[in-house]
Amino acid sequence: MAAATRLSVRNIHKSFGAHEVLRGISLDAHDGDVISLLGASGSGKSTFLRCINLLEIADQGEIIVDGERIEMTVKNGRTVPASRKQVDRIRAELGMVFQSFNLWSHMTILDNVIEGPVHVLKRPRAECIAEAEVLLEKVGIAEKRHAYPAHLSGGQQQRAAIARALAMKPKVMLFDEPTSALDPELVGEVLRVMRSLAEEGMTMLVVTHEMSFARNVSNRVIFMRSGEIDSDGPPEELFGKGGSPAFRQFIGTFGK
Repeated sequence: MAAATRLSVRNIHKSFGAHEVLRGISLDAHDGDVISLLGASGSGKSTFLRCINLLEIADQGEIIVDGERIEMTVKNGRTVPASRKQVDRIRAELGMVFQSFNLWSHMTILDNVIEGPVHVLKRPRAECIAEAEVLLEKVGIAEKRHAYPAHLSGGQQQRAAIARALAMKPKVMLFDEPTSALDPELVGEVLRVMRSLAEEGMTMLVVTHEMSFARNVSNRVIFMRSGEIDSDGPPEELFGKGGSPAFRQFIGTFGK
């Protein structure tokens, strides 16, 4: 039986002024897929994730999350979402982890994790706290539940951000260079959490420069170049002898 399609993106275009950042990107992510998005800075990777999560609005194309198409309309010559309620609902199904953590500094780690389920999903606070405790144990920072973000290392903050995203029970997790702001010795602890999510079957799109993760954890690698998909395939194929000359040069720069 074929895996369910959790995310379908068709012909996404995005420009900032005269600069066309995305030039017709399409992909499907099926249940349990771990797709690593690789590419040089400026290739459009982060903008693509932000368009999926509607933090940026694509100029053209369609996004379907777990079978539900995001409805768009045109106002004052601009493409915008047709329904704010739908946007809020779809965002709840797309967990997003940023490179800069984006935790609320005035809240404890536990309060950061339960904020979405309590105030967005309107779920009982006690139930959300119980689930948050489990998630914080899962990412290895249960002992920091009552600490504030400023008292955690970068790696601990990023693991808290992952727990916060998971608390919404998303259908797909989007990671935008989740280790790029970390000191080298802290990268491994975040990648271990992401690897465990992959092993549990979480559908994930990961913008990363961590070649070992792309090669050993992903089941699909996409190399973006100048706003387009340049190479796309299983990691064993692309990191073997596959991919374009530009991809071969890229992985030669970052190392295998």
